[in-house]
Amino acid sequence: MALDLTADLPTLLQQITDIESVSGNETALADAIVATLAGHAHLTIHRDGDAVVARTDLGRPSRVVIAGHIDTVPVAGNLPSWREGDLIYGRGTCDMKGGVAVMLDAAVALSAPRHDVTWIFYDHEEVEAAKNGLGRLARTRPDLLEGEFAVLMEPTGARIEGGCQGTLRFEVTTTGRAAHSARSWLGHNAIHDAGALLRTLEEYRPRTVVVDGLEYREGLNAVGISGGIAGNVIPDRCTIVVNFRFAPDRSVEDAKQHCRDVFAGHELVFTDESPAARPGLDLPAAAEFLAAVGGEPRAKYGWTDVARFSALGIPAVNFGPADPGKAHADDEFCPATDLDICSAAIRRWLS
Repeated sequence: MALDLTADLPTLLQQITDIESVSGNETALADAIVATLAGHAHLTIHRDGDAVVARTDLGRPSRVVIAGHIDTVPVAGNLPSWREGDLIYGRGTCDMKGGVAVMLDAAVALSAPRHDVTWIFYDHEEVEAAKNGLGRLARTRPDLLEGEFAVLMEPTGARIEGGCQGTLRFEVTTTGRAAHSARSWLGHNAIHDAGALLRTLEEYRPRTVVVDGLEYREGLNAVGISGGIAGNVIPDRCTIVVNFRFAPDRSVEDAKQHCRDVFAGHELVFTDESPAARPGLDLPAAAEFLAAVGGEPRAKYGWTDVARFSALGIPAVNFGPADPGKAHADDEFCPATDLDICSAAIRRWLS
């Protein structure tokens, strides 16, 4: 069934929230989105699994992309939704069905936008990257993601957060020789050797760098350590897990080389990687967006799907209702005022 777009945004958000869509169970909400958008002559609708893409084709000289995921983390006794004053509570209200509500309302209302617009509602964002619906579209239908600028409506407290950090995770291991701890001189303690690696991290001074006018702070930190097999055995291996959060002026390969340089002489085993994304705030479409939204943009600390757009050569920003600090919380909520602020900004930008 179609959602009721004659309702106000908080009520629309509750309608969307109450269609449970934990990752892997997005079909009902995707069906509702298709039913809501169908029949509007200015939109051409494409569906790929549970990802829904609605596009205008008005012959405008430029195209922008506005995207949001429709899945949530598992429910924790927080459905159906409820409202307390200005706040709408329930699983997904913050991350990120508030943004989806703004998108749906604007996609139908803005029948003659100043840019051609691609609206993307995608699945499987809250699980492993291989299942991500936006990533699937990028692989199989990159033409549907084309544009000069993109907005990902992740929660930002209704402020612009430009681009995102990239992230690497890797392991570095010291090796020794096992022996009985009563005869430790017969062995070599790999955990003791790990001290030098930890001192390298302690003494490391991360960069602060300005990219497209926004200040990004990098970080290189140990996030795990393991070693030893018993309380009476000198350990012959110790592995430190390190996370590097890097600014969007580095590629993944540049970031990897930097880590190799920091730990020169040691083998690094990379176990996870995601590229950073430049905000592109100096581009005309971005300047229009900044003017419409107002306020002072800030850098995105963390990784979001704006990086997928960046990999396609499309600068992107994060902008959506609700405090990102409430994402995934059992008491997550979205303020009605944030919905209104984001809706008004999108309409000013595209009208």
